Amino acid sequence: MLLWNSFLIAFSVLFPLINPLGSALVFLGLAGEAPPAVYRSLARKIAINNIIFLAIIELLGAAILNFFGISLPIVQLSGGIVIAAMGWSVLNERDARANVRNKEEESEVRDETRKQYLEQGAFYPFTFPVTSGPGTLVALLTLTAHISTRVISRDILAHIGVFLAVVVLSVLVYFCYAYAPKITKTIPPSTAHGILRVVAFILLCIGVQIAWNGLAVLIGMILRR
Repeated sequence: MLLWNSFLIAFSVLFPLINPLGSALVFLGLAGEAPPAVYRSLARKIAINNIIFLAIIELLGAAILNFFGISLPIVQLSGGIVIAAMGWSVLNERDARANVRNKEEESEVRDETRKQYLEQGAFYPFTFPVTSGPGTLVALLTLTAHISTRVISRDILAHIGVFLAVVVLSVLVYFCYAYAPKITKTIPPSTAHGILRVVAFILLCIGVQIAWNGLAVLIGMILRR
């Protein structure tokens, strides 16, 4: 049950941030015209890079917080506010392509030829920040802090659930990137936008819940003094 809950929470939080469909549009625009085999090969490298990248952030998240002396309730409160703000922002976007434009602004493409860019850009900018940007990293750090407990067995199950969510999302990224030209022609923008709005509302609720959990602990600490 704990593994399943962690998976659902992580998937719901990370899905609108990674946004495989929206990121595929950015990927398609950056990669340009290329044979299908090139799209599949590059998409596979990006998906693998994304799994490794986010797994490292998940494993080192607690160590990073301890290094800077940041407590769990503070991370829950601030991170929950950030996640809720992201959900609110996506929920109120006027155009389905707004999130795409945001990611286009985050991706700083180096001035090099298209061929070299496709060969060398599997991690930057295709994996970071086009696929998993700063918002994804903040959300993942907040999730790792939120699921951390003092029971090792529960921590392991919770982290496995988060990792499975990362793997599933990376698989979705692979399919969306590998078949980006076909997907963009078959799925109506209004349908993709509607799905994203529903997920954004869930993201808003999850952010508020995480922030409340941290605030409740902080209030309890103040009252006990």
